[in-house]
Parts: sequence; structure tokens; C-alpha cells
Amino acid sequence: MKKILLVFGCVVGLVGGLAAQTMKITGAGATFPYPIYSKWFAEYNKLHSNVEINYQSLGSGAGIQQLRAQTVFFGATDGPMTSQQLQDAPGRILHFPTVLGAVVPIFNIPNVKTELKFTGQVLADIYLGKITKWNDPALTKLNTGVTLPGSDITVVHRSEGSGTTYIWVDYLSKISPEFKSKVGVNTSVNWPTGVGGKGNESVSGLVSQTPGSIGYVELIYALQNKISYGSVQNMAGEFSSATVASVTAAAAAAAAQMPADFRVSITNAPGKGVYPISSFTWILLYEAPKDKAQAKVMMDFMKWALTDGQKFAPELGYAPLPEAVVKLEMAALAKLKLT
Repeated sequence: MKKILLVFGCVVGLVGGLAAQTMKITGAGATFPYPIYSKWFAEYNKLHSNVEINYQSLGSGAGIQQLRAQTVFFGATDGPMTSQQLQDAPGRILHFPTVLGAVVPIFNIPNVKTELKFTGQVLADIYLGKITKWNDPALTKLNTGVTLPGSDITVVHRSEGSGTTYIWVDYLSKISPEFKSKVGVNTSVNWPTGVGGKGNESVSGLVSQTPGSIGYVELIYALQNKISYGSVQNMAGEFSSATVASVTAAAAAAAAQMPADFRVSITNAPGKGVYPISSFTWILLYEAPKDKAQAKVMMDFMKWALTDGQKFAPELGYAPLPEAVVKLEMAALAKLKLT
């Protein structure tokens, strides 16, 4: 009988030990970094088969909301939380930049495959409903040699709280005082015109299916869906395309003046070679999380993502973090209260 009990105890202990070794962590938020996060979570699982990180690509607004409600362990956003949002949270939340990305103006104009040129003012006026035709003089002047039709412009924007929207309106508000006063800067705004789609995926789909439309998405969504996108004039007067190099250039100045909480905007950054609608994207973690075991695993993942994981960024259209930012983040990760 003692032998049976001993064997039974060993089996129970083994099963319990295996269960204890499996760690499932859930997060939610921005669609902007979803392709790189999916890649990271899969690659990390290959290295640590007992760790499963599940991510719901719902938009930055939902990620912040769910983190504050503590229904997920981590959130993700492309627009930093406001001071009021941080104050209203049940505990102190820390921002950790993960990669850099670009928001690009995508368009669907039949028989036009050329990379169109846009200024911030023209984009602002389109989204204010002031420019309504593709052959508007403001557009034809920028795109000499391109035959633009006299058809209506269908404006497409995000329908939910979105970090991609935050980056887009943050940039347009810096260029156009009228846009700033009428629309403003937030993850969710009242649009003067247009139709809404949920997520970068939906905006990409709507533009692809709607001749004469314009929208804005994270670069990888334009590349994956083979949608035409434009170059945007930067502060130096150049018409810059979104590339790893041009996004990295936008982060150069910010890296030298990074605030302690990492909440920074790099849209319309100065300098040559800069793509002006660039941004960091952040993972959000509680400084003193309730589940210490998950916190320890998440800290290890973050250290991997900020170092080895950065090599996966360029192939997905993102720019790796500057080394100076990574160094600051490693120090900030040490602030997590794991005991």
C-alpha cells in the first residue's frame, strides 16, 4: 500500500510540476505592432516552450482600457497614456518602447501606381473635408506628370480608439492649426468626414476595395496588402518615403532627449532623411504587478525583445530601437517589483 501511495504521489507531483512549468500570459492593444509582436511571441516560444504569450490585436484604446481593468497582464499602445489615464489606473503603469514604425498614407486610384507626394497640409485638408477631388490643384501641383482623376476622394479612418490614429493626428496637428483645433490629438477623435474601419487590417481592406479612397496604416500593412502609399514632405522640405533608415533618422534626436517615462512624440522630427510620420510603440506594464511569476517571465521576455528580438524588426517594416534607448529601458525594467 505504501508503494502504491508513493507511486501515486510521484505521478501527482510530476503532473503538478509540468503544469506549474507552463506559463500563459495575455496582453491586448495596438494593431500597429501586431506583426512584430506575433513574430516575437512565436520565436520566444521556440526558445522557451513553456511560455505562451497571447496577444489580442484590438487597438490601443482597448489595450489601455483592459490593462486598467486588469483583465490582461500587459497592454500595448502607439499613443502614450495621458497623465489622467495614468492617474486613474489602480497602480503605476510603466511605458516600454519596443520598436519604431511608420504610418503611411495609402490610396487606391485606378490607373495610378506612382508613389504620390503629399504634404502634411494637404493630408490635413483632405481629412478636414476641404480637399474632396483627386485633381485638386493642391495635389496636382505636388504630383506633376501624374494624371489624377476628377473623382471624389473617399476618406477612410479608424473607427475605434487607435494608436495609429494618435500618430496620424499628432502629426497633422503639428502641421495644421486648423486640424489641431477641429480634430485634435487623441487615440479617438471626431472626424469631420469619411468612413471608419476597425484596425489597420480593416482600413487596408476598405482602401483596397474602394476606388478613389485614401487611408492611413502602419507600413507593414501597406506592404503585405500591396497597397500604393505616398511619400510625405518632412521639415527639411524633402519628400521622404517610409523606410527603416528614414524611421531610424526620426528617432535620432529623441534618443538623445528621451524622458524618464519614455512618453515621447517623434512625429515631424527635424533633420534630413527623416520620415515625418514615425513613432515608437509601447508595451505597458504595472510597476508592481499582482502575479509575480508572470512578471518575472515577462521581464525576461522584454529583455530578449529589446536585444535579440530587434533583429526581426526590419524584415517586417519596423526600425530597431536605438542602443541608447535600449540601455535606458534595461534600467527601467529593474524597477519592476517582482517580490
